[in-house]
Amino acid sequence: MKRPHAITLLFPPPRRPVRLRDVLSLVLFGLLFAGVCLGLAHTHRVMFALPRAFWLSILFVWLWWIGLCGRSGVVGLAAVVALWIRLTLAGVLIMALAEPRAVRTNEEMVVVYALDVSDSIGDDVLTRAMAFMSRTVQGKPERDKAGLVVFGRRAGVELPPRESFPFEAINVRVPRDGSNLERALALSSAMLPDSSAGRIVLLSDGAETEGDAAAILPELTSRGIRVDALPIAYTYEREVWLERLDLPRVVKSGETYEASVVLSSLAAGSGTLTLTENGKTVAEQRVTFKEGKNRLALPLYMRGPGFYEYAARIQVAADEDGWQENNLAVNHLYLKGEGRVLVVTGGSDGGEHTRWLCEAMRASGLLLEEKDAFELPLDALSYLPYDSIVFVNVAADELDAARMQAIHDAVVVQGSGFLMVGGQNSFGAGGYNRSLIEKILPVSMDIKKRKALPKGALAIILHTCEFAEGNTWGKRIAKEAMRVLGAQDEVGVLVYSYGTGSSGERWLFPLTPASEYEKLVPLINNATIGDMPSFATTMELGYKGLMASDAASRHMIIISDGDPSPPPPALLGKFAASQISVSTVAINPHGGQEQTIMGAIASATGGRYYFPQDPRELPSIFIKEAKTLRRNIVQNRTFTPSVGFPSSIMKGIDTVPPLHGLVLTMAKPRAETVLLAPDEDDSDPLLAVWRHGLGTTAAFTSDLSSNWGRDWVKWDRYRPFVRQLMTAIGRVEQKRNLFVNLTAEGSEARVLVEDHHASPGFLDLTAEVSLSGGASHPVDLRQVGPRLYEGSFPLAGSGRYQLLVAGSGDGRREHAAAGLMVPYSPEYLRFRSDPVLLAQIASSTGGRLLTGTETGETLFNADREVRRDTRPITDWFLWALAFLLPLDVAVRRVRIDWRELWRHLAGRQRGPASKTLGSLLARKQHVDRGLAAVRETHGGPAPTASPRRATRTAPRRQAKADCNDEEQAPPSDEPTSTTGQLLARKRQWHGDKEE
Repeated sequence: MKRPHAITLLFPPPRRPVRLRDVLSLVLFGLLFAGVCLGLAHTHRVMFALPRAFWLSILFVWLWWIGLCGRSGVVGLAAVVALWIRLTLAGVLIMALAEPRAVRTNEEMVVVYALDVSDSIGDDVLTRAMAFMSRTVQGKPERDKAGLVVFGRRAGVELPPRESFPFEAINVRVPRDGSNLERALALSSAMLPDSSAGRIVLLSDGAETEGDAAAILPELTSRGIRVDALPIAYTYEREVWLERLDLPRVVKSGETYEASVVLSSLAAGSGTLTLTENGKTVAEQRVTFKEGKNRLALPLYMRGPGFYEYAARIQVAADEDGWQENNLAVNHLYLKGEGRVLVVTGGSDGGEHTRWLCEAMRASGLLLEEKDAFELPLDALSYLPYDSIVFVNVAADELDAARMQAIHDAVVVQGSGFLMVGGQNSFGAGGYNRSLIEKILPVSMDIKKRKALPKGALAIILHTCEFAEGNTWGKRIAKEAMRVLGAQDEVGVLVYSYGTGSSGERWLFPLTPASEYEKLVPLINNATIGDMPSFATTMELGYKGLMASDAASRHMIIISDGDPSPPPPALLGKFAASQISVSTVAINPHGGQEQTIMGAIASATGGRYYFPQDPRELPSIFIKEAKTLRRNIVQNRTFTPSVGFPSSIMKGIDTVPPLHGLVLTMAKPRAETVLLAPDEDDSDPLLAVWRHGLGTTAAFTSDLSSNWGRDWVKWDRYRPFVRQLMTAIGRVEQKRNLFVNLTAEGSEARVLVEDHHASPGFLDLTAEVSLSGGASHPVDLRQVGPRLYEGSFPLAGSGRYQLLVAGSGDGRREHAAAGLMVPYSPEYLRFRSDPVLLAQIASSTGGRLLTGTETGETLFNADREVRRDTRPITDWFLWALAFLLPLDVAVRRVRIDWRELWRHLAGRQRGPASKTLGSLLARKQHVDRGLAAVRETHGGPAPTASPRRATRTAPRRQAKADCNDEEQAPPSDEPTSTTGQLLARKRQWHGDKEE
């Protein structure tokens, strides 16, 4: 048998001639389908993201042809209906593949005012700017929205866009010692929805001190956001400021020198110039100055070795000066002497932990200086007189970020030694996990190898949206608390977020191992923290999460203003019964009742209650609370240390007495573990040493006092051990060949490096600057002359900057460090506005330069454009397909007797069963006559029944005929139905077969 051709299978020959009305049916559907799609797109009701999918419409022709040539058994009007249903099904499928999106037209305008509140703008000028803003908002169209962003060195949202604008006063606190237009424009644009036309009205002087406004302009242009700029004009005619304080580079003890002050003024005048040394006044004189730059000299007497910080200040009449902030200049001198050791103790130590250690160091001839943690300097330069820094049982919550950064830089950049001695508040138990102090130590606080170490679980509830920069602080302190926890400990954060369901209370992330710190930080940074109505739901979620944990200790911390509804006593009872303590931190409570609620929660569950007056105290509070879960790493056990890595520290020492406790740590890969604390399965580091940066650091995980080290303080080798340990970590002075001069010039710092080595070779220099906030970035240095290198970096406001320069080449390696103190921000050196920058911003984004006379109508209606927002609606078409598919099957497979249905609906009754049977017999006789006629037409003999069959059926038929003779209908001559014809052909075939 010959196989049909593929084209024949796809396009079979028609069963009947194709008529014009068949073609018109296809054309009509195609026009209707195209009209619907084009109409939806033209009226902007629906858009199709993938229009090339409509090329599949060619399948309409194939479906139409199959409908004509197929053998569906559907004829007449039913065939047309079936064809149109199938074509509609295909059309809906094509539209779904074209990725339909519903279009919503939005004609409203959203305007965000970006108001510059930096100190360079005076109060009078700021008042006029706010008056312009209020006047134009009142005249805006009713449906339009307005919002407000205020900015200085940082930006903050005062009012989100809304139809009403209830502005009375500025409540958001932003640092005003700088102007960052880039941040202001970025935050303002983030508040503008893409579904509405948006505009930014920038009210500023254009005197940018940080950031780069030009960097954000391409993004604004691509989003179609125009920036209208209103220049805030001003000019200072009288201003006095100190540019710098120059000190002699080489000094000797007991000699007198001169300090040189560079004073600038917009007008001639006079005032009093004062010089202080480490906070004490050492010189004061009356001076006169002319317009422009003036150099003034003050006497300087060097008393002895040490670090000296000098500050010069000019005092003039109030009407001759605008700002007091720029009347200060600072600098420092370091007169080298004999190295000293700085011993730092905790606030609750009482001297017991340092007594024996300090006696041993003094007996070894070391010069000591003891300080509490809160007395430590805030800058690294102040640690130059100390060869070594020793922490004795000092907790991390007694240090702020600035002091940790200063100690880190003193070790890495200046080469100071560092030793941490163990105790209940040291290492991981003291909260140093993932801190800058841990970074410089040779041991890690994450105890990953000890399987039996019990873990803790901490749940943090943040309700921080009701005080200035509250959510920023909330996110910061949550990260601080997580940082303290061990890798095996679990931490989770609960918040109230809008749009998260009926209640809004939820886990920002459930209890998760703290080892996933890097993954959790982005979740915290992107969190939206709302106003929590009640503590009950959130605390219940936290309770269930803590109870589901297998942690040995469980704790909860709540930070709030106390105004959510208090939890029921039954819930607090469950916390207490389950030994889950809850500590509360009240920030800016509205009254005494809120404080009572917060205190009662802590009291009922065995937690602590805190009421800090300054949000800056929050990180130390949360570190202290998180430490409660880390007490399990303090091991009170007796062991005899064993010697590990050979070291000069153990010179002349063969055996050591036992110790009675330590804090568990893990040695870092490059560390030299000098002493080990044996355990059943493994050994823990007791004394580890390594070199980090330019300094050497050591960790002694037990103590050197009469507590764990009570046998050591009686040991005859105790003092030699301490002396050799301090010698090993102390700073080693080397001859310096690189000299760095670091000066501030406006908003930039200038770096000048001189190479004084005798070799004529060149050095490949690299430099890195550490900012007072902890950030650091590289500084490019280029050679500008023989052995002379130069570079610069931008100043990020006031603060202290530490520069480390490293050089290599010609077979030598060199290091040098320098520091710079910037007493005030470049903001206070802006004496006039900069309308040129504002004009550039406006022109680049298609905006306007405003004059201040605009009304709300002209501001909001200018260049108004219609925005359209879309959302996917593919699911609508899938629902249509789900309806059409069974309908397509039903119209081809289900037959409905419309006459019988009509009779049923009309309420007609059927006759008795006997009549029905008679009607069937009459119908059968009619069919038999039709079959006989067919046989005669084809010339075939009539089939005859077998005698047996006739014998059995004839009497029955006769009886039935006799019983129902009166009911039989006369035969009809009308053509037989399709079913009858099929039955006739079948019986004819059977008859032919029998013959």
